Amino acid sequence: MKQSKYSKNYFNSRKMELETAYNAIKPDWQDLADYFLPRSVRFLARSVNKQPVKNKKIKDSTPLIAVRNFSSGMMSGATNPATNWFRMKVKNYNGDESYDVKQWCHSVENIFRDIFNSSNLYRVLPAVYKQIGVFGISTLALTSDEDTLLHCQVLPIGSYRIAKNAKGEVDTICRVYMETAKNLYDNFGEENVSNEIINAVNYGRFEELFEIVHFVEPNKDYLPDSPWAEDKQFISVYYEYASNEEKFLSKSGFDKFPYAVFEAEVNGEDVYPSECPGVNALPDVKQLMSMVVDEGKAVKKMISPAFKGPASLKNKKMIDAPAVFIEEDENGRGLSPIYEVNPKVLEVDSIIEKLKESVKEIFYNDLFAMILNTAERSRTATEVNELKEEKMVLLSPLLQQIHNGLTHVMNWVFDECINQNLLPEAPEEIQGENLDIEFVSTLAQAQKTVKIAAMERFTNFTVNLAQSIDNSLRNKLNANKIIDDYADFVNISPEQIVPTCEVEKKKQKDEEAQQTVSMLQQLKTGSEIMDKLNPSSLNELSSQLGQN
Repeated sequence: MKQSKYSKNYFNSRKMELETAYNAIKPDWQDLADYFLPRSVRFLARSVNKQPVKNKKIKDSTPLIAVRNFSSGMMSGATNPATNWFRMKVKNYNGDESYDVKQWCHSVENIFRDIFNSSNLYRVLPAVYKQIGVFGISTLALTSDEDTLLHCQVLPIGSYRIAKNAKGEVDTICRVYMETAKNLYDNFGEENVSNEIINAVNYGRFEELFEIVHFVEPNKDYLPDSPWAEDKQFISVYYEYASNEEKFLSKSGFDKFPYAVFEAEVNGEDVYPSECPGVNALPDVKQLMSMVVDEGKAVKKMISPAFKGPASLKNKKMIDAPAVFIEEDENGRGLSPIYEVNPKVLEVDSIIEKLKESVKEIFYNDLFAMILNTAERSRTATEVNELKEEKMVLLSPLLQQIHNGLTHVMNWVFDECINQNLLPEAPEEIQGENLDIEFVSTLAQAQKTVKIAAMERFTNFTVNLAQSIDNSLRNKLNANKIIDDYADFVNISPEQIVPTCEVEKKKQKDEEAQQTVSMLQQLKTGSEIMDKLNPSSLNELSSQLGQN
């Protein structure tokens, strides 16, 4: 039996290596958290269950509203539980004519929707969108559940470190978190936990917290045909960080990476994303907070200024304002402001409003309002579509990055469904092929408006040309293909579309029936003519035919 390369010292060394990139990005995350999500980070594992530090940097709610609207817009536009936001296809397979394949894919879609609806995925996705909007990264821990198949947990920003492979894909995660003695004892067993945890449980300190490290990375001891969990493609270990004991709480493995990492734009070989709405909006937010404070000071000085007045008024009842008393002057003047200010509050307020709109625009709030709400009454449908196309160009990169993270979640669920035999048997023609995922949410469909509009313009152009010049030009249109493609673009269920082969059969039957009706009509007409002709007319017609 070969000796494993893995020990607590190995993983602690790997953790120190991952700290380099993490410490470089940590100050930026702290700055972003201070202005957008002050309670969403956990840079110290032991800060769990402690009273959160009061934030003194947020003086205006605009960044909080912008982040909330971004999360709500992405949830409604990209992963709305009430809509069909994804669709299954078979990779590298042209199944336009295969109704059975479409039906099978549709059945798999329904199974996935049932799994997502029964799990907590839709409850945690808003937090994912907030994190990726502000920090440019968010990570979901995926675990199998006996009741719902899938259980998700959003990791707090700052509680984990990541590393990537040569393709730029995250394949290593080191997570540091706190767990109670009772849960550790129940989950890992008395034989695996340290003496400190056993003593805590024995003496009734069930809620005492211990710092735990969970490490997942590609397995150097990977054995494809081995039945043991330790030999799977990804090694997974849990251990107590502060314990002097060498044993692991758990050592196992995964066939598939158990974390879905949502990332925004990454610069070159950087480990962590460097471009996201939060980073771009931070300068405006800082200026906004500064100007809100200055405007408040100016308004306060205008409404409640400090006064000066004669010393004889010192013991009189004064208004609720600071005052300085002096000897009464020769003119007998009373109280007056020490200094008079006339700040241009309206101008300052105008700049503040522009900053607020800028922050909301950076978080795509205007785009979500345009796409997800009804069209403006004062604009035509064409104008609204053009505005959507223009705005979608800005959102497309971020939407694609979110789709990448969702694809990993769905691939993980697909593997779980196969392991638990939850999927219907695939048609023979696609067995052994890979499943492909297409996103057809409101936002994804908005990206297809150009293709749909082009199809509509081409169809209308051809029909109008046929009516004006030559009706046979209608034959240039493959109507069945156009309808199938249009239904595909707008995500119409295959159950609502009659297969082309069935349409052709019905068309042939209709043509045969029409021919039969036409022949019967001709026979009926000929019979009526014969009945109307008298014998003399028949003889005269017969003699004329004989002469000819």
